[in-house]
Amino acid sequence: MKKTNQLWLLTLLVMLPQFVETIYSPVLPMVQEKFGVKEESATLTISLYFIAFAIGVAFWGIQCDRIGRKKSLEYGLITYGIGTLAAIIAPDFIILLGARIISAFGISVGSIVTQTILRDTYDKDNISKVFSWIGIGLSISPIIGMLTGSLLAVSSGHQGVFITLCLLAVLFYILSVKRISETHHSKNEVSFQTLLSLLKRMLKDQEIIRCCLLIMSFNVLLFSYYSLAPFIFKERQYSSYVFGYSSIILAAGTFAGARLNRFLLLKNIQSQTLVTISTLGTFIASAFVWLLIDKDIYFLIPYFFIVMAFSIAIPNILSTALISYKTETGSAGAVLGLIYYVLIGLGLIGIGLIQNLGISCLIFSGIGVGAVWIFKSKRD
Repeated sequence: MKKTNQLWLLTLLVMLPQFVETIYSPVLPMVQEKFGVKEESATLTISLYFIAFAIGVAFWGIQCDRIGRKKSLEYGLITYGIGTLAAIIAPDFIILLGARIISAFGISVGSIVTQTILRDTYDKDNISKVFSWIGIGLSISPIIGMLTGSLLAVSSGHQGVFITLCLLAVLFYILSVKRISETHHSKNEVSFQTLLSLLKRMLKDQEIIRCCLLIMSFNVLLFSYYSLAPFIFKERQYSSYVFGYSSIILAAGTFAGARLNRFLLLKNIQSQTLVTISTLGTFIASAFVWLLIDKDIYFLIPYFFIVMAFSIAIPNILSTALISYKTETGSAGAVLGLIYYVLIGLGLIGIGLIQNLGISCLIFSGIGVGAVWIFKSKRD
């Protein structure tokens, strides 16, 4: 298929959801103080964000096959813009929570629609290499988000963050209208019965279940840092600036992982092997987070290796997850995203209840190891 869409723009669109979430992380303590809520309630704005994101992934993925990729992307960005605008003027915590849910529902198009366009455009032999570039973008976006959020937290508070996000909604809507071309031209309607049948089929697919558990495990490990670490830094008398600068360590890990992943793929190392090694490495690093969690902020050292493993594993999981669903990529991508984002949201609710980063890392890295071990044993 002709590659009419520029990879740089597709990469930015994939990066956008992570940027949107991580720019918000440094202002979590401010949200807690501003609206007079507990830490558990403040972190709820992240966990419920992922539940709404999951519903959005399903909805926009379906629309990909019904109205096309381009229109779905544009309508999603409009929805996201409405949510960020509501967050700017939110008078209380409940309205803010609702605004976050709307914006999450809308911004999910940056994940599902862009991945669908990429799968439309590239064949099986090239998709892993393309996703390795995407992996580099995904490794950078949280870092940019944390640094930007930290600067805005000091200069303009949580309001500055939401104003910035609203401006980004306008910018990416304009870019999408002018520079994104349609890659799907079928007019076939996707019925609810068809989607239900697809969901049942995918839930019986062991490889899909394995992928979803691994994606959930890695993402909960990553976003548990963004949910809990701001309060750890605040408790230990570090400023928002210091929390933002902690992203430099994470940046080194994520960028190193993305580059190493690309190098190993070019050396024809199998994606499955890279995922297995990354999962085991993450469990070991999580044990060190647990051991160091009370030692000031030295837990950042093993977190370097967790995010490094994330950057290696996630592109390899996503690039191969829907190989068997090529004829129904949009709908299958929607169902896949629905499953794993619901799992991520539930996992982050659990993180909010546990309120201990070390224990959380052990639990969810253990789930990843279990997924690799159990499903490997079944295949053997």
